[in-house]
Formats: sequence, C-alpha cells, structure tokens
Amino acid sequence: MPANGDASHLLDLALDAARSAGADAADLLLVERRSLEVSWRMGDLEELERKEDRDIGLRVLVGRRQACASTSQLDPDTLAGFVRELVESARHLPEDPFAGLAPPAQLARELPELDLVDPEEPSPEELLRAAAAAEDAARGVAGVTNSDGASAGWSMTTVHLAASNGLDARYRRTSHRLGATVLVGAGTAMERDGEHRSATHRGDLPPPADIGRIAGERAVRRLNPRKAATATVPVVYDSRVASSLVRHLVGAISGEAIAKGTSFLKDSLGEAIMAPDIVVTDDPLRRRGLASRPLDAEGLPVATRRLVDAGMLTTWLLDLSTARQLGLRSTGHAARGTGGPPSPSATNLTLGPGRASPAELIGDIRSGFYVTDLMGMGVNMLTGDYSRGAAGFWIEDGELKWPVSEVTIAGNLKDMLAALQPADDLEIRGGCDAPTVRIDGMTVAGR
Repeated sequence: MPANGDASHLLDLALDAARSAGADAADLLLVERRSLEVSWRMGDLEELERKEDRDIGLRVLVGRRQACASTSQLDPDTLAGFVRELVESARHLPEDPFAGLAPPAQLARELPELDLVDPEEPSPEELLRAAAAAEDAARGVAGVTNSDGASAGWSMTTVHLAASNGLDARYRRTSHRLGATVLVGAGTAMERDGEHRSATHRGDLPPPADIGRIAGERAVRRLNPRKAATATVPVVYDSRVASSLVRHLVGAISGEAIAKGTSFLKDSLGEAIMAPDIVVTDDPLRRRGLASRPLDAEGLPVATRRLVDAGMLTTWLLDLSTARQLGLRSTGHAARGTGGPPSPSATNLTLGPGRASPAELIGDIRSGFYVTDLMGMGVNMLTGDYSRGAAGFWIEDGELKWPVSEVTIAGNLKDMLAALQPADDLEIRGGCDAPTVRIDGMTVAGR
C-alpha cells in the first residue's frame, strides 16, 4: 500500500500521461482499502481474511468523446501504457455532448471534517470475540436450533480524487460491521432471521450480545408461519424495511431517470407527492454517517438537502452530465466507482418521523399485514407499479397475531408515497433510515 506521497505521484503520472497522449481533460479516482473480516459459526472459526488492495479509475476526454477504465496494475510504466491505450480508445467512441469536468471555480476548496475515521484498528482476536459473543447470545435464545453464523469486520478506505481542472482531494473512512443470523425449526419448516449493524466507529455499534439476542428473538418469532388470504388491507412496514421505500423514491428522482424520461415522478417536481407533514432529507455532511462525504465525485461541494419538504418534491439528484441534459446545475450528487463515469447518487437518507407510535399506527387496524422482510425487485420505475415478496405478521384487532410468509404485496409507488404515514420511531443507524410506516389500501396476495 503506497504512502500518500506515492499515491499522489501515481495520480500526477497518470494525468501527465493523459495530456501527453492527447487527452483534452482527465480525472482519476484512486481507492486504497485495508480490511479484516472474520466468520464464526457453531462455536468455531470459519474464516479469517485480511486484504489490502488499491484500484485506480481513469476517465479521459478527447473533445466530447470520453472513455473510462480501471486498473490495479500501478507500477509507473504499466500505468502510463494503460493511459495511452485509453486515450486512443476515446478517439473512436461517439461524442457525448454532456460529458466534461467541472469548471475550476466550482470545485470545493475546503473540505468539512466529518469524523469518519476511527483511529483504533481492531485485532483479529477482538473481532473473533465480538462474533463469538453475538452468536452465543443468538443461540442462547430459546427456540433457536441452528446458526448461519456471525461475522465481524473492519475496513479503512482512502479515496483520492484528481483531475486536470485542478481537483486534488483526499479523504478516509473506516467501517466496523457486526452481525448474526440464526435458524429455528427443522427440515422444510425452518425459518431464519438476524441482525446486522455497521458504523464508522466501533463505539457506535450495539454490544455483540444485544445484536445476537435480537437476531435470535426475530428468528423465533417467525416459527410456524402461515399464508394470508388475498385481501386489500393496510400494510405496515417495519422500520428495517421501510427504508426501501425511500430508496425507490430516490431512484425515481435520479437525474439519469429524469433525463431519460423513465421515472413515474418525471412530471412531479414542485408538486406534493407525500402528506404535507413529511420530510425526506439527504445529508452528506452527517458526522460519522455511513454514506457521508466531504465532496462529490466530481469535486463539487455537497450540502444537506430536503428532497421532499412538507410533502413537496423539491429537487432532482444531479451530477454534471445529467444537469447539463436538463439545463440545470449539479446538486453535488455525483458518485463513481473506479470502473465507470460519475452518476447521481444519494448519501445519508432519512424519512422524518411522524407523531404516532408504532402501536398507535397499528392500533385501529382490524385486519392487515406487518412486513418485516422483503424479497425480489418487482418495481417498475417507469409506471411505479410495485410487487414484492414479503414475510412478517398478520395484524388482527390492532395486534400482531401470527407469522406470515410466502405472500406478495402490491400497489403503485405514486399512490403508496401519497398514502404513507410514518411513526415516531426513527433511529439513525445506516445510510438510509426510516421509521415504521403505514400504507392503507395495498393488495396482499396469498392463498
């Protein structure tokens, strides 16, 4: 793993090689990562893996023709040859009238401090103890019969951005992960569930025993499920799956979908799409946030934005290319991997809480469905049609009565967003968070 000075030298070398080969502009993303992962199952070590890798992604522009590629072969001679070949490839590609780097005046000049690095690197022994404690607690829950295992992990990622427009920025982040999955029942009647958490700082994770206990209790609750009868009823999404609705919303307001006209919300900017008390926020500046970043992948400043404010859709998510297509300005949402060009992406997403508790949200439902698990990706982003496999619990007279599996829930996302009612139990725990939510009038297809 090179020191920062070595990494900067490689980036300078690649930019110089691009200019020498005839590129009019170029940008680079260098990602360096160290990680340690352990897996523990049935009281024994299953796997311990330590990795170190680095990868560079390069985009070159010859006029409006652009080419992107990545490589992990970073010795100077090989890298220079790679760059020359990429520039030659760009000359033979069709023009993209919206391709291009940011004007230098738009680049972020000062990067905010977001406390994304935990200075303490855990030892393999510490991770093993955490995974073992999580699995022990999960297997200790009465009714648990088997284990899919527990895992613990840590990583340190360094991101370095450089470009011919003067961009030169670097930031780091750490990640700590801990989870457990266990099973109940036997034979064809087995059910599984778990709990998995991630945080930039180890001290922000719950204790391993708590993670294991939650995993075990969730699995036991799912024992002996039934199929519900087909009906149109209120559907309540547990907070751990309600965030999927926020991600569907964000997919529908991505600049790529809007520019192509492939979103069911393409004509809804400035209009009410949710109840008037609902706020959806994108916050790249959250301290210790799992998706926080001090600038976007094109070097532009980032800012906290209300994507939905008082129920009204306020913005698209735009990078430079989609902003140019729509005649707008980038919203600082460019993200990229090393293998391709930037594209719009959200950061830390939050659906704001409502006023009712989850119990109050469920309390007046005579017959309905409480969802704890979703399967499949049956969502048509052009029409908003929504159909996903689900499991959870049947609601009778305001209470969760019996577990349900192998059903499908269906509706239309535009109608679902308009009908969505959030509870007051929002917990910030990941890169996309939502409270428990209720949506009336959905179809549950079962037996």
